[in-house]
Amino acid sequence: MAKNLITREEDYSKWYNDLVVKSGLAENSSVRGCMVIKPYGYAIWEKMQAQLDKMFKETGHQNAYFPLFVPKSLFEAEEKNAEGFAKECAIVTHYRLETDPDNPKKLRVDPKAKLEEELIIRPTSEAIIWNTYKNWIQSYRDLPILINQWANVVRWEMRPRLFLRTTEFLWQEGHTAHQTEDEAMQEALMINSIYAEFAEKHMSMPVIQGIKSENERFAGAEETFCIEALMQDGKALQAGTSHFLGQNFAKAFDVKFTNKEGKLNYVWATSWGVSSRLMGALIMTHSDDKGLVLPPKLAPIQVVIVPIYNGEQELDSISKIAEDIQSKLIKLGVSVKYDNRDTLRPGAKFAQHELQGVPIRIAIGPKDLENNSAEISRRDLLTKEIIDMGDLVEHIDKLLSDIQENLFKKALKFREDHITQVESFDEFEEVLNKKGGFISAHWDGTNETENKIKEKTQATIRCIPNNSSSSKGKCVYSGKPSNQRVIFAKAY
Repeated sequence: MAKNLITREEDYSKWYNDLVVKSGLAENSSVRGCMVIKPYGYAIWEKMQAQLDKMFKETGHQNAYFPLFVPKSLFEAEEKNAEGFAKECAIVTHYRLETDPDNPKKLRVDPKAKLEEELIIRPTSEAIIWNTYKNWIQSYRDLPILINQWANVVRWEMRPRLFLRTTEFLWQEGHTAHQTEDEAMQEALMINSIYAEFAEKHMSMPVIQGIKSENERFAGAEETFCIEALMQDGKALQAGTSHFLGQNFAKAFDVKFTNKEGKLNYVWATSWGVSSRLMGALIMTHSDDKGLVLPPKLAPIQVVIVPIYNGEQELDSISKIAEDIQSKLIKLGVSVKYDNRDTLRPGAKFAQHELQGVPIRIAIGPKDLENNSAEISRRDLLTKEIIDMGDLVEHIDKLLSDIQENLFKKALKFREDHITQVESFDEFEEVLNKKGGFISAHWDGTNETENKIKEKTQATIRCIPNNSSSSKGKCVYSGKPSNQRVIFAKAY
């Protein structure tokens, strides 16, 4: 299976697409721009979802669900948000089909079934949620509201790409309401930190936390905080965003509360989300020319056991040992598959599990039984070792942690090797075209300069890093004074 993969150097885009399809994560559907997430891919998403859901609930958030359809009048209420998403919207105008009188085998829209008000299929849910919050909030006693929903959204995508950009995708979106500006700001910052923790500790993907420039800010937000990751091809990927919305949506939907002093105030708000594009980030951060490389915490199968045998008698002997190992590992919370299929030879099984990124493979044959040992293979390093059966379970448990940590260290080194400081625009362009990665450069803070750099190079300001200290210099493009470096890159 893996032999059919094109290499990353040959064609990174095709390598990515082939890997998604051939490893059984997803495939294109009959609806242009939409995908079918297959069981193996959805199992990874479920692990992501479960961990994030746990982290949200630990900080006091609850899950709810809001409608897929948003009345057009509500969508238009917050002008910046409506304008920002207008070109990506899908709209429902009719509610019924009828038989086409000119062709009885075909259906057409029933012209009598036109909706009184057109419905937007949600590209994001601020409008419908804040119209709902208006009914929930009267007093400071009703605040804060800390709601998250797991849902799908539709943004009409002109250049679809599995997981990275699809017309319909899965995500979570949090929407919170607060008494004070500071409380809302702290919420937005906390969520961004949660996203960073998830990316680094569970995806083994290092990220830069920062704030977006005005041009890159979420439509309708006062500030957008983000986590930015670097992929193996030197392009950036926005992995998560958290928005401080100020009072924009509260004013648009007239959401007020009576404070402790009896005065009427507008509510302060946040929204935040990550999506199934994290699947694309996971693939492009770690995978290689042999297939997926998955961090153990998100791998659907963490350990696979493959028997090597001739005849039923050898298989029975191996199975007793394999099933005992499987049982002991499951008790430790490890997901294990005993691959005793008789439809594939061991070599074909090895190739499949390598392609699908199973972190650890155990091979057991007759000689291993004689020696009371097993062969252990690591997917991240492609190394093998022989381990005594008595030490096997403990060794596997430790090895999973080692693999998780090693993947993070490897990705971190790659990122650190691909952050380049530049002082001139010539140097900026040379690094961008020859090396890629993150470029640390001075910027004069104007939209005009940011737009011109994007127009000339396709690079955008990914973020103004949180941990960047003030450093005076000259803008890499305009030569005007600058007090801080920002991170530029070409991005997905």
